[in-house]
Amino acid sequence: MTFEKLNVPGLTDDELVTLNLCAEGLANKSPRNILRSSHYDGKRAVQQIGTVIPPQYANIGLALGWAAKGVDGLARRCNLENMIWADGDLDSLGMRELEESNFLFSEISQGRTDSLIHGVNYLITTKGDTDAGEPAALVHAKDALNAYGNWNTRRRRLDDLLSVTSREDGKITGFVLYLDNLTISANKVDGLWQVVRSEHTWHVPAEPLVYRPRGSRRMGKSRITRPVMAHVSSALRALVRLEGHMDVYTIPKMILLGADESIFKNPDGSTKTSWQLALGRSFGIPDDDDATVPRADVKQFDAQSPEPHLAQLNALAKLMARETDLPDSDFALTDMANPTSGDSYAASRENLIAEAEGAMDDWSVPIRRTVNRALAIQNGLSEIPEAWGSIEAKWRSPIYLSRAAAADAGAKQIGAVPWLAETEVGLELLGLDDQQIRRAMADKRRAAGRAVVAALAPAVPQANDDSAAV
Repeated sequence: MTFEKLNVPGLTDDELVTLNLCAEGLANKSPRNILRSSHYDGKRAVQQIGTVIPPQYANIGLALGWAAKGVDGLARRCNLENMIWADGDLDSLGMRELEESNFLFSEISQGRTDSLIHGVNYLITTKGDTDAGEPAALVHAKDALNAYGNWNTRRRRLDDLLSVTSREDGKITGFVLYLDNLTISANKVDGLWQVVRSEHTWHVPAEPLVYRPRGSRRMGKSRITRPVMAHVSSALRALVRLEGHMDVYTIPKMILLGADESIFKNPDGSTKTSWQLALGRSFGIPDDDDATVPRADVKQFDAQSPEPHLAQLNALAKLMARETDLPDSDFALTDMANPTSGDSYAASRENLIAEAEGAMDDWSVPIRRTVNRALAIQNGLSEIPEAWGSIEAKWRSPIYLSRAAAADAGAKQIGAVPWLAETEVGLELLGLDDQQIRRAMADKRRAAGRAVVAALAPAVPQANDDSAAV
């Protein structure tokens, strides 16, 4: 993607410099991000593999989902259950409204997947237009193909962010530029730029979801690494060779001695097609006493086995499993062992579980900041109260446990601390989901209310025998 400098009337010189720096950075990153997206979507074309295989086999549309498997295998281990606030009541702040109006957890989940594909994704929070039917606070994820920002390592936040909203013939025709306490929206209509400026108090209202950041790469790295792409390309070439092998080399080879070409022709004198010859199981060859060899002789050579191709695919599958920290059973075709016990199952996924825990730790802070900012905007505040600092993201465990195993472990913990049984935490330890916990606690409150009413109700005096006689 080529970079073309933008000249937008209505922007200051500093704003134009920032805009073009972000647009140039986005253009420079786009080729690699597009490449990784094509691998994830299974749209990566196989490269030429030499002259041994006929060229038509490179155009049969073979696809391989290994890159997507490497991304989704980790993404499905990182599930955000809800947001919790130990020091307060999130429902009183409108958390449920925020979740439903923005499909919040789904939006964050999409952002996490894009973060694994490109290394970074941006969660942007803005004020919605309620008159137009929008939520009071909007949260949307923007992938690295359409957004670019500069991270300030001292302030630990973005200095700016460019979000591209529309393109035409590869050129940017609409964008939103987020600056410190200023948002600039611009769209090109009939060849003219229309600019809208909006001031606020949220600095740059966006948080980067970064996968595996490090000092030299603050914006993280993709899970579709160069080794992953190399393994996928090698496996695609192996599949092409296997297709060619199955069409050509699995048919037994025969050499016919002492016969003329007449047996390969149709009654009208035309030569039979190759598939007729390959699928023919018998030929009637007459003897020719005048020929040097009166009777034709057939020599047969066994078909070649596709095992070498399958062995190569299996080796590549295991290399892919090592690179993505997934078990061999997720990729390998043969030569794999399924775990038969809970301990062996966890051990076979130890690296994946550790990777999931690290990813969730990196994503927790930007998600918490995003939710706090959205709640503040939704409640009409100009800043985030300090008391909201204890709001946290609650993740599901990356280790898959059966309900029986979870309940057993929870019962042992409650046995050590009995009073936990009367709390939501205790019910959670027993394996109940959020809906069941809310229902259980509601039933408990209703039962307690009925008991209080019954205790406060005045006792009905019983009639004695004397009054009954009168």
